[in-house]
Parts: sequence; structure tokens; C-alpha cells
Amino acid sequence: MPTAIVTGASRGLGFALADALADRGWRLVIDARDGVALEQAAARLRERAEVVALAGDVADGAHREALVAAASEAGEAHAGAERAARGRLDLLVNNASTLGPSPLPPLSAYPLDELEQVYRVNALAPLALMQLALPRLAEGARIVNVTSDAAVEPYEGWGGYGSSKAALEQLSAVFAAENPALRVYAVDPGDMNTRMHQDAFPGEDISDRPPPSESVPGLLALIEGELPSGRYSARALAEAAA
Repeated sequence: MPTAIVTGASRGLGFALADALADRGWRLVIDARDGVALEQAAARLRERAEVVALAGDVADGAHREALVAAASEAGEAHAGAERAARGRLDLLVNNASTLGPSPLPPLSAYPLDELEQVYRVNALAPLALMQLALPRLAEGARIVNVTSDAAVEPYEGWGGYGSSKAALEQLSAVFAAENPALRVYAVDPGDMNTRMHQDAFPGEDISDRPPPSESVPGLLALIEGELPSGRYSARALAEAAA
């Protein structure tokens, strides 16, 4: 029974992916800042999977340590000595993100204290989790870092969020080069009908955006397949697999 950490899993893409992994027999460690929403999500997942749910912010170091410890403890309870010695974490999904101020401000007026928080959540926290998880990752384990087309396209107003995701992509690429025994992916899920996307377009109707579940097949293609480390589009992978 493989073990995964999925951050930001109370709703949206994180929950949709955790739901699919539960169907596939994964043991899950999930988190979110909203403890009530997280417990509701965990209750649904526990119908099919072993789940540890820890409410907290990935920007908090103690919370990150608790996530990795929970994954290790869950794995040790089901592992033989040989596997326990080399690592018990098979998948780390850095999905938790923050949009930053809404409405989205131009960079010329972006509050720097809020930009610092965006970077702390979207870039530094994923790297910190990768560092903590590394000793527990088995050979061939996957790291999936959720990015955005805003990391590569200069959309007005998206400078804060987009540049934080650009940083995450470069961190992912270098981490992959430095750890060739792992598969490290930066994955753009595409536009989705989520709360974060709604916050980016306050007052607009985003009901035409697809649900997060449509991006999950592409993520599973990376988690279950043999594609090399790199940057991928979840929608393109799903279409190729269809």
C-alpha cells in the first residue's frame, strides 16, 4: 500500500486527486488550512482509504515536519524492515498555493509583504517539504509540484502568483537534476472551476471552466507511468492517454 502526502486537499484539485488515489489503494496524508473542510474531505476519503488529516499552513515549519512524520509513521506500521529502512513515502504532491491579493494588483503596486507570503507558500514551502521528504522517499518515488501557465505567460495582474510558480518550476527542475533516482514533475493543471480561480476573477462567472477532476487523469499518468522528470500539461497528458 503506497503512501502519499497531498497538500491543499480539502477541495479543488487536491481533493480530486486524493479521491482518485483513495480508489487506487493509496494511504493518504492530507492537509489544508481550513480544519472543518479538511475533516469533511477526510471523512469522504476514509470510506475507501487510510487517511491522516492535519490542519495547518504549509508555510509553517512545524506543520511541514508533522506531515512528513505522519507519512513515515503510517508507512512504518505496514512495512517490513527492508522497505522501512530505505523510505516509506512514495509520492509528495505540492498542491497547496495562495493566490495573493484579490483583485490581482499590478507589480508596480504589489504590496511586498504580501508578495513575500506568496513566495513563502508557493515556492519555499514546497522546497522545504521536498527537503524533509527526501530521506523517506523510495527510489523511483514521485514529486508532483502543481504549477500554472502564469509561470510562463506574462498575464497582467499575475506577476506575483506567476513568478512564484516560475520559481517553483526552476526549483523542481534543479531538484530533479540533483536527485536522478526520483521523478520530479512540475504540472500545469489548466484552467479549473475552483475557489482560487474565482478569487482571481471576482464577480465574474467562471462556470465555463472545467472541474478539477478533468485534470486528474493527467496527474495519474505521471504518478503511475514512467515519464521522465520535467514540466507537463495535465490536460495534454489526459488527451494523449484517451
